[in-house]
Amino acid sequence: MLPSRRLNAATSWALARQQFAALTSERDALAAELAELKRERDEFRTCLRELQCAVQERWAAEQRVAELHRERAHELERSSATQARC
Repeated sequence: MLPSRRLNAATSWALARQQFAALTSERDALAAELAELKRERDEFRTCLRELQCAVQERWAAEQRVAELHRERAHELERSSATQARC
């Protein structure tokens, strides 16, 4: 048979309250940390969207420059063809 041990209800209750307070405090700290991480995530997503837009604008600008170069090359070809005829 196990040795019987007296339980002190007041001490047990105080310990339970202490543990509950510690867990509540840890939960609140984790919730605050989670909220901060979500804010950081949202900032990163915003930065990523801005970067994606900038990259797409750059691609569009590069395509436009290529079009302008092609147009200029055609104009030069027509100009030299016209001069050769005269």
